[in-house]
Amino acid sequence: MGQAAILTVDDDPSVSRAIARDLRRRYADRYRVVRASSGDEALEVLRELKLRGGRVAVMLADYRMPHMNGIEFLEQAMDLFPHARRALLTAYADTDAAIQAINVVDVDHYLLKPWDPPEEKLYPVLDALLDAWQATGDKELPDIRVVGHRWSEPSFRIRDFLARNLVPYRYFGADEPEGRRLLEAAEAGPEAVPLVVTADGKALSRPTVQQVAEAAGLATNPGRDFYDLIIVGGGPAGLGAAVYGGSEGLKTLLIERQAVGGQAGQSSRIENYLGFPDGISGAQLTDRARRQADKFAAETISTREVVGLRADGSARTLTFADGGEVSAHAIVLATGVSYRPLLAEGVADFTGSGVFYGSASTEGPACAGTDVYIVGGANSAGQAALFFSRYARTVTLLVRGDSLEASMSYYLIQQLAQVPNIEVRTRCEVIGAQGDGHLQAITICDNKAGNKTTVECGYLFVFIGAEPRTDWVGDTLLRDDKGFIRTGTDLLVNGERPRGWDRDRDPFYLESSVPGIFAAGDVRASSVKRVASAVGEGAMAVALVHRYLEAR
Repeated sequence: MGQAAILTVDDDPSVSRAIARDLRRRYADRYRVVRASSGDEALEVLRELKLRGGRVAVMLADYRMPHMNGIEFLEQAMDLFPHARRALLTAYADTDAAIQAINVVDVDHYLLKPWDPPEEKLYPVLDALLDAWQATGDKELPDIRVVGHRWSEPSFRIRDFLARNLVPYRYFGADEPEGRRLLEAAEAGPEAVPLVVTADGKALSRPTVQQVAEAAGLATNPGRDFYDLIIVGGGPAGLGAAVYGGSEGLKTLLIERQAVGGQAGQSSRIENYLGFPDGISGAQLTDRARRQADKFAAETISTREVVGLRADGSARTLTFADGGEVSAHAIVLATGVSYRPLLAEGVADFTGSGVFYGSASTEGPACAGTDVYIVGGANSAGQAALFFSRYARTVTLLVRGDSLEASMSYYLIQQLAQVPNIEVRTRCEVIGAQGDGHLQAITICDNKAGNKTTVECGYLFVFIGAEPRTDWVGDTLLRDDKGFIRTGTDLLVNGERPRGWDRDRDPFYLESSVPGIFAAGDVRASSVKRVASAVGEGAMAVALVHRYLEAR
C-alpha cells in the first residue's frame, strides 16, 4: 500500500505550506504528507486514497475554514478512515471550538497556532498520535471473521466480546453465502458454529472467549509473577487506578474478566461526566482510558477470572480459575456490579437469543423496525432506550416503580420525554417470555391496571438492580449483607478495628479488612454509583496504596 498519509487541511496558503514543511522535515522518510486547501478538496483526496487502498495515519484540520469548518470535515472524514487519529488546528480564541470537537467528533488533540518551535509544540503531539495509530494498526479490513447463527447465545457472546473490546471483525450468518463458503473452507459443518477464522486463516470451532481473545491479539497471561499493584476489574475505577498506578511508577497489572470498560463501557452516551458537555460514549471513554494506561506501561490482561484471594505474609495473592496465581504488594478490587437476572418464567431460555443484559449495542441495527422492550428505571436503562430508539419502531421502558424520578437523572427523563417513539410504563413488570428458538413474546403484568397482557417482542434488554461480584472473596474480606466490600470507617464497630487486623492504625478510607487490599467503585459498600466517582476512587486508591507501602 506504500506509505501511510498525514493529511493537513487549511485554507490559508501560508499556514498550509508551513505545516506541510515542518511535517515533511520530520516524517517524510516514513509518511506521505498530503495537504489540501479546503474540506471538500480533502474529502476528494481521502476518497481517492480509499479507492487505491491507501492508509491515513493522522488528519489535521483547521477549524476556521469557509464552507466547511474543521469539525464538519472531520465528521465526514471519520466515515472514510475511522481509525486515523484526528487533530484540530485552532487559534487561541477557538478554545471552545476545540472542546466541542473533542466531544462531537472524538478529536484526539488540538493544536494552537502558531506552533513554533515545532520541536516543542508540534512534533511531540504528532509523535503521540502516530504511536497510537501504529499501536492499533490500520484496521480498515478486519482480520477476524465470525460465522454464527442469528439467535445463538454462543454466537452473540463472541460478537459481543469482540465489539466491547474494540476488536474489528466481520460477522456472517451460517446460512449466508459467505458463511457457507467459510464453513466449507474449514471443512466444518453446522455443528462447528460459531466458527472464528483468524487473520492467518486458522479456523476455531466453538472457541472459548479466551481462545478468541488470543486470536485477536489480546493479552491473557500476566508478564511476571509479582507486581507492586494488581487491579481486579477494568471498569472506570479499575482504569483510573491503572492510569495513576502506572503513571506513578508502580509495576501495575489490570485483570479484566470480560471487557475493559465494564458496564460504563456499554453506555451509548454518558452526558454528566465532567469535561464532556456534549456527552461521550462509554466505548470512547474506555478507549481513551485504556490508551492512557498503556502509555504509562500498566499491563492489561483479559478473559481471566479470579476465584481466590489470600494474604501470604507481606504479599497479596490472587488465584485464577485455571489454578494459576499472581501476587503483589497491594491489590485494588474494582470488580463493579452485574445486572440482576430477571427471574420470570421462560426468560432464562432466551438469554442471548432475544433477552440481553445490558445495552448489547451490537444488536442495535438488528432491531430496525421492531418493537423493543427495556426493563429498568435507572440511568443505564434510560441511555439504552435513547440508543435503541434510533433503530427500533418503538421502545417501551417497563418500570416497576411509580415513576422515574427516584432512580433516573432529571436530564435523562427530559430527553426520554422528547423522543416520540419511546413510551414509559410505570408499575409494570415482565412475568413471562415465550418463543420458538428465540424470544417472540413477553407477558407484562400491569400492577396499576391490575391486568396481564402478552405482546410480541423480539428484543428484551434488562437493567434491574446490581449485584456485586464478590462471592469469590469468601470470608477473606468483610462484606455487608448485600455482598459489597466494607472499607475504612465502615469496618470500625464501636471504635474497634476488624478481627485479625494487625496494624497499629485504623484502616485507610478505601482499605478492606485485610491491610493492603483496597476496594474502589461500585463494588465498595456505600459508594456513589457514578462514573466520575468511580474514577476518583480508583485514583484515590493508588494514593492510599503508596501510604500503605511506605508504612509497611
